[in-house]
Amino acid sequence: MKICKICSSDTTSITDAKTKKIYHKCPECRYISLHEAFYVDEEREKKHYDKHHNTLESLGYVKMFEDLVEEFVLPYKSEIRSALDFGCGEGEVLPIVLQRNGVACDRYDLFYFPHKVYEGKKYDLIASTEVFEHLSSPLEVFKKLLSHLEKDGYLLIMSAFHPDNDEEFLKWWYIRDVTHIGFFNIKTFEYMAQTFGVTIIKHNFKNIILFQNR
Repeated sequence: MKICKICSSDTTSITDAKTKKIYHKCPECRYISLHEAFYVDEEREKKHYDKHHNTLESLGYVKMFEDLVEEFVLPYKSEIRSALDFGCGEGEVLPIVLQRNGVACDRYDLFYFPHKVYEGKKYDLIASTEVFEHLSSPLEVFKKLLSHLEKDGYLLIMSAFHPDNDEEFLKWWYIRDVTHIGFFNIKTFEYMAQTFGVTIIKHNFKNIILFQNR
């Protein structure tokens, strides 16, 4: 029996009959993790990311981030002077969109911008979009990001909220990505917020949630 990586509760198993993949679901915080035996190695992970060509020429991708910034950043812009995109990818689209809206943004990405520019710094906003589903130690990363937030700073996470029904989960498109190994829903994020004493400011019931560091 596996222990939940978020709240340390005992988990139950979900097996995908088609792929034979095993997932561990927490009955308490609802976090679902892929069994480690099905992780891809770092080389294959990098090759998968290299297939993504999301740049400023990808108009739909840019529009997604423009909408994200409009709804989740601009209402708090008067309080945001510095930002970090944690896991920005190769295209740097979100940092550029933020800069167009007057918010200077540092970049970090494990593969494409590996210099840990955030060390020794704190930010008013840290954004991490389509990152947390790739993490083997999500709680540690969440804690680390909070340590680089100013008091009253904002942490913005984008990661699709999983359906709580097991049958629906196994049909969910999000688990088909071989690099996705951890899945959250609003209950998971509520548990994380309570654990670290941060406040959920808003979410869209789908894939975006904004925390404030109190």
